[in-house]
Amino acid sequence: MAILTNDQVIDNWSFLIEKGNGKAEEIFSLTEDYIKDAKAPSLRIKREETSPGVISGIFGTKRDFLIASDPGFKLKPYQVFINVRDYGENLDVSWYLTYRLPWWRALLRFIPGIGAASASVEDLDLFNRQDLTAYRCTSELPRPAIRAGSQGEPKENERKR
Repeated sequence: MAILTNDQVIDNWSFLIEKGNGKAEEIFSLTEDYIKDAKAPSLRIKREETSPGVISGIFGTKRDFLIASDPGFKLKPYQVFINVRDYGENLDVSWYLTYRLPWWRALLRFIPGIGAASASVEDLDLFNRQDLTAYRCTSELPRPAIRAGSQGEPKENERKR
């Protein structure tokens, strides 16, 4: 089970498709195929139950998300979480770009003399930033496809942090 917390989200968007309920599985499949068909180098996608915290996950608060990630050292802390769920008679589609360090890299920041060096490792150079932008755009590709494949009218709700 993946954990997704508010403090990990660095960007997000969502929209509601009116009268789109019952299409979540179709949209999950469409989105996963769209990302795989893009053949982005080293981009991985998986579907996983996700919770907003460990305790809430234990007590049953979970939702399915597609999680896109790049296993490269510089981009590994960045992940994209995509959720599609029925919301009454509508369909709620949400996308989150997240950043979280592995625990051992976060720990390095607190060790005197190593902390500054560890922080500089996290800085993205121009090429890493370009790769992250392409990775992000690839995971956003399904947006127009989801709209085109829906029978309802999407109502966009841009929410950015």
